[in-house]
Amino acid sequence: MSYASKHLIPDEKLLYETRLSWVVLFWPVIVPSLILAGIGAYILYAQADTDVKKEIGWGLIAVAVLVFLIGLLKRNATEMAVTNKRVLIKQGVFSRRTLEILLQKIESIAVDESMWGRILGFGSVTVRGTGGTPEPFHKMAHPLEFRRHVEEQVEALTK
Repeated sequence: MSYASKHLIPDEKLLYETRLSWVVLFWPVIVPSLILAGIGAYILYAQADTDVKKEIGWGLIAVAVLVFLIGLLKRNATEMAVTNKRVLIKQGVFSRRTLEILLQKIESIAVDESMWGRILGFGSVTVRGTGGTPEPFHKMAHPLEFRRHVEEQVEALTK
């Protein structure tokens, strides 16, 4: 169960949820994991004439899997949601940072997408509340969809 669905207030409906894009895993997680696993496999199958080399090979593969799982955990620890009353954003695994802005207090929501972001479906979203500081969230999956849901709900409140 997601953070947003556990923290709904009375008469509030969850309308849209998203997470960080998978691209947050590419350089810090996937590439090092593949390199470590590749070196480990090479040691195991091409150079493993002793038990020590076999242990090193398996150790590198285990570290690669661990690095990947930690990255996946961090990616899944960030949630963004739109309800019919608020925007909720939660970041963190062991320590937590949350941002909850009532829809009527949202002044603007900006989306920045690079060329690669447009191709791969990620971007930065900056939510600005009335009288507040801008809150940027980088590498969000489907940022335009998130903004569309926020704008639809803000518009529905003004009717």
